[in-house]
Amino acid sequence: MDTSRLSVPAAVLSKDLRRALRMARDLGVQGIELDARHALEPELMTQTGLRQIRKWLGDAGVVVSAIAFRTRGGYGDPERLEGRIAATKAALKLAHGLGAGLVLNHVGDIPPEPTGPQWQLLVDVLTDLGQWGEHVGATLCAEAGRAAPGDLQRLLAAIPAGTLACDLVTGALVVHDHDPVAAVATLGHHVAYVHATDAVPGAFAGHGRAVILGTGQVDFAAVFGAVEERAYRGWIGIEPVEERDARVELADAMAHLAAL
Repeated sequence: MDTSRLSVPAAVLSKDLRRALRMARDLGVQGIELDARHALEPELMTQTGLRQIRKWLGDAGVVVSAIAFRTRGGYGDPERLEGRIAATKAALKLAHGLGAGLVLNHVGDIPPEPTGPQWQLLVDVLTDLGQWGEHVGATLCAEAGRAAPGDLQRLLAAIPAGTLACDLVTGALVVHDHDPVAAVATLGHHVAYVHATDAVPGAFAGHGRAVILGTGQVDFAAVFGAVEERAYRGWIGIEPVEERDARVELADAMAHLAAL
C-alpha cells in the first residue's frame, strides 16, 4: 500500500512536541496526531502559540492529521456535559487553527432505540457540535470500534449531514466483535480517518486485546481494499502497543503495511 498518508501520535514519540515532530520526520511519516486533552490546552492556546507550533511543523516537514480529544464521558451523558461541550468546541477550533480539520473522540453510549431523553440529548449535542464545527472549519470524528458500526450509522441518519464523521479503528472493532471490512460497508463515505491497529478477540465482545500490527486477526489488505473502493484518500493512523519500544514498533508497522 501507499504509505505516504501514514500518521502517528506525537505523544508516543516524545513528550516534547518539537522533538516528537523531528522524530516523526526521521521515521518517514508525513502526518502527526496531537493530543489536545493531555498535551495541549485548546482553551488556553493563543495565536502566538499556534504560530509557534505551525513553525515547528513546517521546520519538520510534517502536518497535523487530526487532533485527538478523547473524553471520559460521552455526549449523551449529562454529567459535566456543559464543560465537555465547551472543551470539544475549543478542540475543534484548535484543529482548524493547526490545519487538521478533524477531532477524534468517541460519542459515548448510543441508546439501542432512537427514542427517549438520552437519545434526544445525544442528537441535540452532536447537532450543536456539528454547527459549531461548520462555523470554525473542523469536524468531530467518532470512533467506530467502541461504538458498533450499525449504531453509529443509525445515529448518523438522525443528525444533519456533515455533522459527524467516523474514525475506523480496526483493532477496536475486532475487540468488540465487529468485522472491520463489514464496518466499511456500513459506514461508507462517513469514514474520514482510519486507525490501522491489530487485535485478537476474547471469549466475549470487549474482552479481546490489542497486539502488534500484523500479529492479530485484522485483514489489513481487505480493509484497505474496501476503503479504496469507496475512494478513501484520508490518513491511516498507526500506533504502538508497547510505548517503550514505540519507534521500533512503528517502523515495523510501516514496513508491514508497505508490503501489502
